[in-house]
Amino acid sequence: MTSPTPPSPSSSVTPKRRLFVTTALPYANGAFHIGHMMEYIQADIWVRLQRMLGHEVHFVCADDAHGAPIMIAAGKAGKTPQQFVADIAAGRAAYLDGFLIRFDNWHSTDAPENHQLAQDIYRALRKAGLIYERSIEQFYDPVKGMFLPDRYIKGHCPKCDSADQYGDSCEVCGAVYGPTELRKPYSVLSGATPELRSSEHYFFQLSSPRCAEFLRDWTQGNGPHGAPRLQPEVLNKVREWFTVDEAGRGGLADWDISRDAPYFGIEVPDAAGKYFYVWLDAPIGYLASLKNHFDKGQAAAHWHEASRTSQSFDEFVADPAVEQVHFIGKDIVYFHTLFWPATLQFSGRKTPSQINVHGHVTVGGEKMSKSRGTGISPLRYLELKLNPEWLRYYLAAKLSARVDDLDFGADDFVARVNSDLIGKYVNIASRASRFIAQYFDGRLDYVGATDEMVQAASALADDVRMALDAREYSRALREAMAYADRINAAFDAAQPWVLAKDESRRAELQDACSRALAGFRTLSVLLAPILPATASRVARELFGMPRDFLWSDAAELPRRVAPYQHLMQRVDPKRLEQLLQAPAEPARPAAAPAAAAKAAPELASAPIGIDEFSRVELRIARIHDAQAVEGSTKLLRLSLDLDERDEQGHPRLRNVFSGIASAYDPAALVGKLTVVVANLAPRKMKFGISEGMVLAASADDSPGIFLLSPDSGARPGMRVS
Repeated sequence: MTSPTPPSPSSSVTPKRRLFVTTALPYANGAFHIGHMMEYIQADIWVRLQRMLGHEVHFVCADDAHGAPIMIAAGKAGKTPQQFVADIAAGRAAYLDGFLIRFDNWHSTDAPENHQLAQDIYRALRKAGLIYERSIEQFYDPVKGMFLPDRYIKGHCPKCDSADQYGDSCEVCGAVYGPTELRKPYSVLSGATPELRSSEHYFFQLSSPRCAEFLRDWTQGNGPHGAPRLQPEVLNKVREWFTVDEAGRGGLADWDISRDAPYFGIEVPDAAGKYFYVWLDAPIGYLASLKNHFDKGQAAAHWHEASRTSQSFDEFVADPAVEQVHFIGKDIVYFHTLFWPATLQFSGRKTPSQINVHGHVTVGGEKMSKSRGTGISPLRYLELKLNPEWLRYYLAAKLSARVDDLDFGADDFVARVNSDLIGKYVNIASRASRFIAQYFDGRLDYVGATDEMVQAASALADDVRMALDAREYSRALREAMAYADRINAAFDAAQPWVLAKDESRRAELQDACSRALAGFRTLSVLLAPILPATASRVARELFGMPRDFLWSDAAELPRRVAPYQHLMQRVDPKRLEQLLQAPAEPARPAAAPAAAAKAAPELASAPIGIDEFSRVELRIARIHDAQAVEGSTKLLRLSLDLDERDEQGHPRLRNVFSGIASAYDPAALVGKLTVVVANLAPRKMKFGISEGMVLAASADDSPGIFLLSPDSGARPGMRVS
């Protein structure tokens, strides 16, 4: 006889929660990179856990569609900003579906809901006496004929004097400042020295005593379930922004929330030619997406059953029981921990319950960079038929509740996935189910008491639940894999392959395999938020359930099992190498690191076809800066503008070493246009990384090196063909 099954674990741990969950809105000027996918996977795991526990969850996001960068990029592409954003948005589903990320709604900040909500919130802030108008001096690009957004101005940080820092904050020391405080400013768009001109702007009075008092309390407070709103390291950083030094510098500064036309954004009410700064309306996009989700109607197929509610959008967001939870990266903490809660508080709305901040993704210890070949393309990952659940598991195994950067290592990825998921987890089912199918027609049975086994599974489920809920994913997976080790050790100790040879020991064989499969079922429940597709197959195909797992299934003893079907294969290191492989560097003379194509009376090599030539990407570049290289008589260090953006959509310059020091004075090169091989693999040199090759001409029979220069009218980024 078998013992009765005790009550399921975690069935009444907490009352039903009502959750509004978001990830940071991606800027709609480019494809997703691995950092986006890490954030979405982190949030998706947490949301899936809450749904398995029976909580009500509304998980939404949207494209951040406004701002000067999109307006400028759209113009270069010959599109309206709306068309440009729509084209970017059309590619989102491939990423989200491919990595099993299940948002309830995906919207846009340029949608009608966001226009209305942003203007309503602005009016409420104005009514609260926190909006004022004053004239400011603002940088104006005389070449482009427009006021420059902060991120299109660079210069030396006014605090630490680091060069090439943006006009709103320093990436080296973390200082926050206004663009007019920069030293040696220049326009990223044209390279011109910007002019100061006056303009009327609208400000949110963040420095007011009532804002400061609210934010001090809010940032140090707890959410509805007693957990701090902010992680300790985030709170420590926020406290720095409140600090005023002996000279009276520092503290909260008022927030410039308007921009001048031309600008792609939401119009400021009753202010012709003025638009909301993108960071005012972007987080309001969380509410706009939620409103769009509610307005679509609860009969819609995309609504998760546990999330159905009779409330309207307005009733839901005003409900004191609703928790508002954000998942964001550490680079946007300032906006989400100061501006956003103050905006909500003083417009009469609920403030966030928790802001979960994560670090960046590095690859092999290096910050991601397309030009250096250290980025990971999520679409390339999928094109190579790499299992998306491998990546979900690997990232989860390295994620904690801290704001630490996460490093992607190829060898570590292969070892962890193959050891944990194949060698430990899947291995249990593939070995044990074979005996059950062969000798017991799929029936599971247990010899003796099962109470201890069930209680252990229940306790483990509670521990893993608490770890996942606290975003301590790595700890949760360590506990799960330790459980897998115990299951495998018990199975090996029972030696079922020996028991199978002795008909008199069939009950022992069935018990050993049944216990292993019960443990495998428990593991599958615990891994379901991370491996949703595999767990669904285990529930439906192997154990014959009519639904996916709930958390309460973790300690239920299974009674039957279907014949095992292959669940997951090992990672092939060669395919992973293809994902991480940088383009091969074309052969070139060893003595000319970035130098000249030598002229010769005859062709030096055999003719090539157009396809071979097309592989070389030649682009126009503007020399933003040129410096002599200490320790070299031949090289100049060039800072080149190819009209490129980094992963966050910010303008970036390339570093290139060129062997032209004997022919050019560095100062005379600044501002000149030239031609660069843009897709040349980065080369690590004694003096740093060279990210391309500047083209120059010379001849063996005459002295001199001559940079190639394009005709007038050419612009940085144009392709040469």
